[in-house]
Amino acid sequence: MAASTFRLALRRDPATPIYRQIYRRFRDAIAQGQLAPGDRVPSVRSLASELNLARGTVELAYQILIGEGYLVARGPAGTVVSPQLGGHADSPAPAPPSRPHAPAQPEHAAPQPFQVGLPALDAFPRMQWLRLAGRNLRAMDIAAMNYPDINGYEPLRRAITAYLGISRGIGCSPGQVFITAGYRGALELICRTLLHPGDLGWYEDPGYPHGRSFLEQAGMRLAPVPVDEEGLCVQAGQQLAADARFAVLTPTHQSPLGCALTLPRRLDLLEWAAARKAWIIEDDYDSEFRYHGRPLPALKSLDRDGRVLYTGTFSKVLYPGLRLAYLVVPEEQIPAFQATAAWLGLSSPTLLQATVADFMEQGHFARHLKKMRALYADRRAYLTDALAQVFGDALAIPARAGGIHVLAYWTRQREDRSLAQAANAQGLAIHALSAWSRRDGTPPGMLLGFTNLASARQAQALAQRLHKAVSRTA
Repeated sequence: MAASTFRLALRRDPATPIYRQIYRRFRDAIAQGQLAPGDRVPSVRSLASELNLARGTVELAYQILIGEGYLVARGPAGTVVSPQLGGHADSPAPAPPSRPHAPAQPEHAAPQPFQVGLPALDAFPRMQWLRLAGRNLRAMDIAAMNYPDINGYEPLRRAITAYLGISRGIGCSPGQVFITAGYRGALELICRTLLHPGDLGWYEDPGYPHGRSFLEQAGMRLAPVPVDEEGLCVQAGQQLAADARFAVLTPTHQSPLGCALTLPRRLDLLEWAAARKAWIIEDDYDSEFRYHGRPLPALKSLDRDGRVLYTGTFSKVLYPGLRLAYLVVPEEQIPAFQATAAWLGLSSPTLLQATVADFMEQGHFARHLKKMRALYADRRAYLTDALAQVFGDALAIPARAGGIHVLAYWTRQREDRSLAQAANAQGLAIHALSAWSRRDGTPPGMLLGFTNLASARQAQALAQRLHKAVSRTA
């Protein structure tokens, strides 16, 4: 089949990068016989011109296809479908069946209205990212193909070290930094290195449910410690579980309440950890997005006894598909963590790490954060204004200095889980506050993401849709 008879249909979808669409379209066309072994495909230059794309975008897709054996580059003779595929290319391996009773999810779903924990995908600098990714792919040498450093890609660790020193007040060396596969990868590294099944720990209540679930499945026992407007109640934690071996918290921007741990409580917590030889796992959740005043220093910056394990992630600042996070450990614990990291073998792909490193080192990261702070301040205002207009005094929204979701309390006693269920049945994606808590008495409320609200008009329409959905349960 002549390559000229093959046509690409692409769409501007923030959830699926263009290079990935090109890759999949070629892969599927080969599997379905639309492109036969030996067929010549368009050159990078001609296809980029035809689709009005940057050459780097098309080149990245071709490099992946060549790397997986679908295409063969023949220099001046062009690029062809691999003759070694035989009469028919193998179709992509079918996806494993969904777990019983699990709702079916599209492979690349668009952001749901009010989805929590998702950055503004429409504002991500994809073209700049693709250029950096393509450059790293083209520069890949034999050394880059070897097993990765157990700590993670060194230039990325250096970039993180510099960033933390400037923005978070953390003095550390690249050797203290470990690159992990998401926040849960950092938790697993900590659990395997410093903790044992059955160990007791403090966990914020309300607090991040996925982190809690992971720790419990790892065999940890968790004491739910209440949170108020000053953050984790350290005194309550000492009364509930004075002999705990660790504490997990979000001190800069508590998840989900959005308050910050006050300085007196930070000092009390550090004193408790030093006295008990306990570990503090600091999840620096949403610290980058503070709209008023200077960012608060990290708890780790006050640590003088080497008891704080600091975690950060690129999922909320870049995009969650990266599955890339980092962990800063005390200097004296480096050998123990290296031994665990070597045993687990959970390193993230070097090419992704190299792209993030370039993104940081070339100043794109700092510019992106600055842009997002201004954008999120506007989009948060879109949502809070719309909720005030539509719900009136039925909702109370506490003022918060940052974050990427809004917490709204119901001013009248209502069952927030049934309200959330009713709203989400209509295609929304809100969270009931009580679902993030293990204790009784959590005031009814809901969490609403606003990062992907493109206009005040859209926020108004979604607020009205939410009001209509929850009114049916009154």
